[in-house]
Amino acid sequence: MDAIDIKKAVQYRKLIDVLLDSSQFADVVLKGGYFINVITREIYEADVAMKGEYILMAGDAKDLIGPKTKVENIQGKFVCPGFIDSHMHFESAMLTCTEFSKLSIPTGTTTLIGDPHEIGNVLGVHGMQAMIEEAKTLPNRILFTVPCAVPDAPGLETSGFDVTSKDMKELLADPNVQGIGEIQSFSNIRPVYEHAPELIDDLVAAVSYANSIGKTVEGNAPGLFGKELAAHIISGGNHVSCHETTTKEETVEKLRNGVSVFMREGSSQRNMADCIRAITEDGLDSRRAILVSDDMVPADLLNYGHMNDIVRRTIAVGIDPVEAIQMATINPASHFGFKDVGVIAPGKRADVVVISDLNNMTVDQVYLAGKKAAEKGELTIDIAPYIYPESVKKSVRRKSVTLKELAIEASGSRAKVRAIEAIPFQNLTGGSEFTLNVKDGIVLPCLKQDVLPLLVVERHGRTGKIGKTFLHGFDLKSGAIAESVAHDTHNIIVTGTNYEDMVTAVNRVIAMDGGIAMIKDSKVVGDLPLRIGGLMTDELTGKEMSEKVDELSQLAKDVLGCGMEVPFMHLSFWSLVTSPKWKITDMGLIDVDKFKVIPTIIN
Repeated sequence: MDAIDIKKAVQYRKLIDVLLDSSQFADVVLKGGYFINVITREIYEADVAMKGEYILMAGDAKDLIGPKTKVENIQGKFVCPGFIDSHMHFESAMLTCTEFSKLSIPTGTTTLIGDPHEIGNVLGVHGMQAMIEEAKTLPNRILFTVPCAVPDAPGLETSGFDVTSKDMKELLADPNVQGIGEIQSFSNIRPVYEHAPELIDDLVAAVSYANSIGKTVEGNAPGLFGKELAAHIISGGNHVSCHETTTKEETVEKLRNGVSVFMREGSSQRNMADCIRAITEDGLDSRRAILVSDDMVPADLLNYGHMNDIVRRTIAVGIDPVEAIQMATINPASHFGFKDVGVIAPGKRADVVVISDLNNMTVDQVYLAGKKAAEKGELTIDIAPYIYPESVKKSVRRKSVTLKELAIEASGSRAKVRAIEAIPFQNLTGGSEFTLNVKDGIVLPCLKQDVLPLLVVERHGRTGKIGKTFLHGFDLKSGAIAESVAHDTHNIIVTGTNYEDMVTAVNRVIAMDGGIAMIKDSKVVGDLPLRIGGLMTDELTGKEMSEKVDELSQLAKDVLGCGMEVPFMHLSFWSLVTSPKWKITDMGLIDVDKFKVIPTIIN
């Protein structure tokens, strides 16, 4: 028995004394509310009594109220376990764990499972450990599922560092690491099996080690059915999730095969409404249906909420409120094997949410380990800012670029080209072909057809390569946008209506040591430095970041004429080579299904 077990045994003994010794009392009693029992899917009147960081009981707690007990009258309100976000990336909000938590806690989310895949691609083990150390300073529960393969597609993309099964012993030993994160390296089952089987060998080795020490493994299975889905499940050790499920048919297949379907409902990818039809229309059991955000922008956290908003949306498409709450509490707790959160019951950690309006999921109070942490949407505890070490703030290792380096070249006066086709609110893409004009050996953008150059510039100092293709569907009318947030290897991605502005945008990102830059007529329209790995900032609060991103999004719309919502998040996903159909990396245009680089210019 280690020190943690001994401490818990002592605390449990004290809880027994409080329950059975008439001279001892609870610290806090939430009295007279409607108790949401996620174990039995019931709502009934019950008090909730807490002592220290634990739940004493849910029921009639009048005998546990003493002269020093804090009694909260919550008549007419509802009380449920704190919400769990089972799959999210702090980097997608461009916020530190601290600033994200400040926005998230008042909305009722008390446990976060972060996937540091993004900072891992840029800074390797060191970057992930820096994020994990920050999380340990916070009052909410933050655990991590770490990547076992960086990059996901060796030979098709360049990351800042490589991570393999050899790094798992060091990473998984940390108590704040829940297990292995989304196993994207074996998402494209057939191409990987045929062209890169060594990735499967390394994956199975990492998964076997993780399972042997009691750690979990998360899957990533977009569009997989039958034998390919079975192979993915087995590669993850037979107990996996999938947050890339986008249709009812996929949901049915995965639930039937024991996959925990992480129904994503974030800022730019929203799949819950289609996935939930497996339950509302086909009547499938919802125990393995779990709500997640994956990627959230600060403005959505501020304006709409976090998991409470996703639960609200789930209720709106026909799910009973208690069942929807199960999908953000007991269901994820069961998936991960959490024994202390996800339900309100004796001896559990007192992460509790009080809700004033059940259908609208209006959060009235939030308790973290028995202490009131938020009320009426505002924190009631102090959370100090967190500053990252300089060792994670110098990640852009590339000199400025020239127009000649970025231009897409072709002979003749016309060129037939391939273009990635954007799909709004999805990280899936299509592929199209267009004919464009060529002038002085350079293929020109065509605003009439909405076809723009799309490039990825390697910024880690390992190859210096620049991948080039075209993009259809971004609806940009002028200028250029570049950013160092480009999943998953996070090189600099850029698109624009002319090469001159694209050059200026890329060079602005390089000069800032990472971030977002918008350029028009060779002048900076707006920018945002992201010096932590080129992904996040510790220079802005969550509210300030929300205001800044809103400002940039409005500028993109008003000044550059961009018609796509959340343009920066959409742009960041067009280099994600684990998601079909065509993507762009520093190596060039990638046919994801064939696991190879294909030419942009069609001869």
